[in-house]
Parts: sequence; structure tokens; C-alpha cells
Amino acid sequence: MTDVDVQPADLEMNERAWAMADAAVRRRVELRIEVHTLANGARVIDAGVAAAGGFAAGRLLAELCMGGLGRLDYTSLSIGGEAWPGVLVWTDHPVQACMAAQYAGWAIDPEGFFAMGSGPLRARAGVERELFGKLGYREEAARGVLVLEGRALPTEAVAAWIAAKAGVRPDALTLAIAPTASIAGGVQIVARVLETGLHKMDAVGFDVTRVVSAMGTAPLAPTARSDTRAIGRTNDCVLYGGQARYTIRADDEELARLAERLPSSTSADYGTPFYEIFRRYDGDFYKIDPLLFSPAEVWLTSASSGRTFHAGRVNHDVLRASLFE
Repeated sequence: MTDVDVQPADLEMNERAWAMADAAVRRRVELRIEVHTLANGARVIDAGVAAAGGFAAGRLLAELCMGGLGRLDYTSLSIGGEAWPGVLVWTDHPVQACMAAQYAGWAIDPEGFFAMGSGPLRARAGVERELFGKLGYREEAARGVLVLEGRALPTEAVAAWIAAKAGVRPDALTLAIAPTASIAGGVQIVARVLETGLHKMDAVGFDVTRVVSAMGTAPLAPTARSDTRAIGRTNDCVLYGGQARYTIRADDEELARLAERLPSSTSADYGTPFYEIFRRYDGDFYKIDPLLFSPAEVWLTSASSGRTFHAGRVNHDVLRASLFE
């Protein structure tokens, strides 16, 4: 059986996420979210801009980002001999859930607005042509869900721009949003612990469609006083505290080499809190070594031999410096 044979044609992530959004609207008081419909029919779910949001809303955002094919639970992690709150994320569809949906690869930048877009609508829009060409996955959905990381609620014009790019009607859009410096926004970013490892695999030239299943943990960041500080804390939770396990169709020799290249510690920028790295490069993400963005620690298991290869470690000192400055 080839890799192509086992890749599903369409997992209907947009329909799964839409049903989740419908259920969330019915629970909006419990979830502390606010919902409104724009003049062109687009639905906006506010999980942290004007709304209070919270941990339940953060789980909603994370699972919307993964198109309903990934799950998030809250857990307790032992880091440096201390008990820390954290997230546990898992999926049996890592390519679709993490790379075709969760990865924040779509810049939503119509005039006067900017946010990074995640979620299954990316698989409908296919704006990132090179990436989706590698993944071999697209969706022909009639409606879709996009999660935005930002502090300004999307307007009717923003929704129209997104709809046009995705090839759907504005009234077939659900846009969920929270800023980084909010409880819900922080949760959905830390929940990217698996996605960052997959993205690093792709960056070093490994075919991510060979990854069968994945499970990982990362500590939760205390909500920061500003979005810039929150970007630092949430990234550090993955870069210095993320632990990810992948089951992969590959032989032992290949996995041993891959494991050595995956942890964030392989980057020249590793070793200080992300906020300091961000300032060092004048707030320009694109100047930061892209190989930094990966979990702190990884385990790779061969689906054929059953052997597991481990690399990296959790960095308790940098985590404490970042989260409890």
C-alpha cells in the first residue's frame, strides 16, 4: 500500500467545524463568547476581544483550528519537579488537522486589517499553493470556518475579502477570533505543539504525509499584559516546554536522523525567552531562524519496526524566566 492509498480524499473538516460552531453558539453564555452576524451574513464568534472567553472557549478555538479532527484536554505536567497546568493534544489525522487546517499560514490582510488565519477554510481556499501541493489535500466545501489571531473584530469588508479568496459566499463563513493576550487565544496557540513539529519536518525536507498519528503536551502560559508579551510566552511554552510524540511510516535509520534535527534546540536562536529574540530582530518574525519553531522534545516511533527515537529536552529555566518574569 502506498502513502497515497491511505490519504482520505475529503474528511469534511469544514462541516465538522461548522457543526462545532453551531453547538458553541447554543452554549455561548456558558462559554463566555459573543456571537453576531455581519450585514453580508458572515457569522463572527468573539472568544476574547470584547468577550471574556476562557479555558472552554480556548478548547473550542483549538479544536476549530484542527477542523474537528484533533482533540484538546487540560492536564497537569511535571516540569522541573513542579506541577504546571498544560494541554494534551492528539490527532489520528495529523496532516489534515495540523497542516491543512491548524497551521497559521494564511495572512488575512485586506486594507486596514491584519490577522493570521487558521482552520479548515484554508483547505478550501488553498491560498498556500506550494504547501497544499505537498499535502495532496483540498476540500470542496460549500461553507467554512476560519480562526483569526487578532485584536480587531472582522468587518463586513474583511469577511467579503475572505469569502472571495476562498470561493464561498460571505454568509457561508464562520470567523472565530481571540487576541493572543487572552485566555482563549493563549490556549489555541499553545495547542499548536504538534503542528510546529510537523512544520519543522516539512522545513527539513521530510514528507509529513507519512506521519500516522501524533500526541503532545505543552504548559499553559499565564495571560500576559500585552499581545507582544503573550506572543513570547505562548511560543516559549512550545519551544521550551512542548513534548511531542509521532508515529511515522519510516525506517529506523531515517527516523534516527530526523529526530536529531527536530527539537527547537537545534536552532542558533535557541536559549533565551522568545520575547527577547523577537526584540533582537525588531519584531520581525521573518528574521528569526525558522528552525526554532518546533517542540522542545520529540519522540518518533517507526510504524514498521516499533522502535522509538528521542531528542531534545524541556528547558525549565527559560520557561520560568519567560512565564514568571
